[in-house]
Amino acid sequence: MMKLFERKAVYIMSEKHGSLSINSDNIFPIIKKWLYSDHDIFFRELISNGCDAITKLKKLDMMGEYTLPEKYKPQVQVLVNPDEKTLKFIDNGLGMTADEVEEYINQIAFSGATDFLAQYKDKTNEDQIIGHFGLGFYSAFMVADEVHIDTLSYKEGAEPVHWECDGGTEFSMVTGEKKTVGTEITLFLNEESLEFANEYRAREVISKYCSFMPVNIYLAKENGEQEYETIDESELTEDDVVVEHIHEEAKTEEVEKEDGTKETKEVSPAKELVKINKRPVSLSDPQPLWTKHPNECTEEEYKEFYRKVFNDYKEPLFWIHLNMDYPFNLKGILYFPKINMEYESIEGTIKLYNNQVFIADNIKEVIPEFLMLLKGVIDCPDLPLNVSRSALQNDGFVKKISDYITKKVADKLSGMCKTDRENYEKYWDDISPFIKFGCIKDEKFCERMMEYVLFKDLDGKYTTMNEYLEAEKPADGDADKVEEKTEEKTEEKADSDEKETPKTTIYYVTDEIQQSQYINMFREQKMNAVILKDNIDNPFISHLEAKNEKVKFQRIDADVTDSMKEEVSEEELKGETDALTALFRKALNNDKLEVKVEKLKNEKVSSMITLSEENRRMQEMMKMYNMYGMDPSMFGTTTTLVLNANNALVKYLFQNPEGEHSNMICEQLYDLAMISHQPLNPEAMTRFVNRSNEIMMLLTK
Repeated sequence: MMKLFERKAVYIMSEKHGSLSINSDNIFPIIKKWLYSDHDIFFRELISNGCDAITKLKKLDMMGEYTLPEKYKPQVQVLVNPDEKTLKFIDNGLGMTADEVEEYINQIAFSGATDFLAQYKDKTNEDQIIGHFGLGFYSAFMVADEVHIDTLSYKEGAEPVHWECDGGTEFSMVTGEKKTVGTEITLFLNEESLEFANEYRAREVISKYCSFMPVNIYLAKENGEQEYETIDESELTEDDVVVEHIHEEAKTEEVEKEDGTKETKEVSPAKELVKINKRPVSLSDPQPLWTKHPNECTEEEYKEFYRKVFNDYKEPLFWIHLNMDYPFNLKGILYFPKINMEYESIEGTIKLYNNQVFIADNIKEVIPEFLMLLKGVIDCPDLPLNVSRSALQNDGFVKKISDYITKKVADKLSGMCKTDRENYEKYWDDISPFIKFGCIKDEKFCERMMEYVLFKDLDGKYTTMNEYLEAEKPADGDADKVEEKTEEKTEEKADSDEKETPKTTIYYVTDEIQQSQYINMFREQKMNAVILKDNIDNPFISHLEAKNEKVKFQRIDADVTDSMKEEVSEEELKGETDALTALFRKALNNDKLEVKVEKLKNEKVSSMITLSEENRRMQEMMKMYNMYGMDPSMFGTTTTLVLNANNALVKYLFQNPEGEHSNMICEQLYDLAMISHQPLNPEAMTRFVNRSNEIMMLLTK
C-alpha cells in the first residue's frame, strides 16, 4: 500500500464528553431495526463515505483550494482482524476537523435531526432510514459494540481527532494521533457479526456492493503474513518493494542430430527476476465500461464485462449501450442473453447503481417489467433515492427514466430490423420472448415494435405479419372464387343485424414433430403456417388479435380447411357419418365422441383429430391458472375425430361394421389420429403398443 502523506502540525485538544445531539428517541434502535434484513450493508455505507471524501478532496485540488501531494493515489483500505474481532475502513480523503466531527457525527448530520425523527420514527421498516446525510456511518452499529474514528483534516493547522462511542448516545472525543490526512474507522464487532472479520466473507460483501466504486478498494488481513510474488525485472515499478534479485540460468536440453550425435540446445534464455512484496489488487473497477462512450468500447470489452459481472460464459447475443446526459444523467449496458427456454429460468438480472454505488438488483420502478428478462447494469446519479439509498421516491421522475430505457431498447431493435435484417433474423428465436412479453406488458413498446415482430414460416423464412399477409393473398384466379364464397356467406347471414368484420386466418404450428401430418397436408395444398412454440405465444397471439380485428390465429389442427377436402354437401355424407359415428362410439366405449366424415383430397390420410381454437385456448388458460379440477368439456366438445371417406380403411369400416377386426381398426385409427395431435397418456400408449403388436401378428398368419 502507498504511504499516506503526513501533516506535521499537531495541536492539543482537551478531552470532550457529551451526548449525541438527537433530541428525540434513541436513533440506534431505529437503525438496527431498519438494517436487520441487510446486515452487510454497512460495508457499502462506510466505503461509500470514504470514496466521497476522496472525491471531494480531488475536487478541491482541481479548484485550486488544495494541492494533492506528489504521487497521491486515492484508495480505501479495509483491514480485517479476526483475532482482535475488528474491522477497519481507511481512506485518504479530506478528513474531518473537531468541529466537523461535532457537526457530522455528534449531531447526526442531516438538516434537522428532530424533524427527521418526527417524520420517520413510525416508519422503521425495510424501506426507510440510513444512507444520506451522515447516517450511513451509524450503520456500523448494526454489527459493532463499539466504534472508533481517527481523522485528520486536509485544512492547514488542523489537529487529529479521536472519537469513540459504545452504541449508546454517549461519546468521547479527544486529540488523536493520526499523522496522515484522511479517516480511519475501527469497528469492534459484536459476537453475532464476527463473520465480517473473515477475509473471504468481507471480500464477498465488498464485491457485491463496491465492485465499481470510483476509487480503488483494497482488502487485507491486518498483521497478516507478508506475501510475495516474483516478476521479471523489466516489469518492476517504483512502488514495488524489492525483497530479492534472482538470476535464473538459461534452460537447455540435449537433442539428437540426424547423424546420431547429440548436442545441447538452449530452450529458454537466462532471466533476471525480482522477488517483491505482493502487489495489492483492487476489488473495484473505478472506470467500468458503462462510463465510457460507446465509440470507445470494443466488442471484446463488452463480452468480457458481461462475463465478469454476470459469471455467464455464454456470449450475449448483442447489447445496448445507454448514454444520456439530459434531461437526466443515465448510463448503462443492457445485454440480450442467449437462453435455453426449455431448461433455464428466463429471469435476468439488471443491477442498479447510483454514482457507481450498487443499490439493488431488478428495481421494478426503474426497469420495465419485460426487461427483467435481460441482464445489464444501469447507473443513474439522478435517481431520487430515499434516505436509505435502497428505495425510490418521486414516481413521476422514475417513470421518465423507465420510459427512456424502454424507448432505447425499442429503437435498438427496430433499427436492427431495418438496417441489419440478417442479424435480426439470426437473433430472433432468442429475443422473441423479450419482445413479445414487452408488447403485452407495455403499450408504448408495443406500438414501436409491432411492425418489427417476426414470424418464422414452415420453410424457415422470417417475415413480419404484414409481409406474411401480403404473401398469402390469393392469386387473381383464386380471388374470384374467394369473392363468390364471400358473397354466398354474406347472403346466408343477411338476416343478422350486424355483419362480422372479415378476418384473415393465420395458421400456426406449436410442435413441428407432433403436428407433422397436418404440416404435410398444408404443404400438399401449397399452404403456409407460422411456427409459434414458446409459452409466451398463446397470450401474444390473443394480444395481436385484440390489436388487429382483421386477423385471427388458428392452429393447423383446429379444423380441416376447405382446400384440403372435396366440395361435398353434408347430406351426401350423412349416411357414412351416422354409421361411422355409431361404430366408433361403440368400439371406443365413448358415447360422447364427436365424429365428422370428410372427403379429403389425400387418400392416404385415414383419420385426424381437430380441436377448435376457442376450446384450445380455454384449456391452455385453465392450465395456466392451475384449474385442473375443472372439466374441459363444460366449455363444449373437446376434440373431433375426422374420418376420411376416401381412405380405404375408412371405406372398409363403413362397409363392414361387424367385421372380425373392425373394433381393433377403430381403436387403432383413433390412437393414430391422437398421436398426431398430442402425446398419448401412459395407459393409452401401452394399449396402442400392445394393439400394434397384435396387428402385426395377424399379418404373419
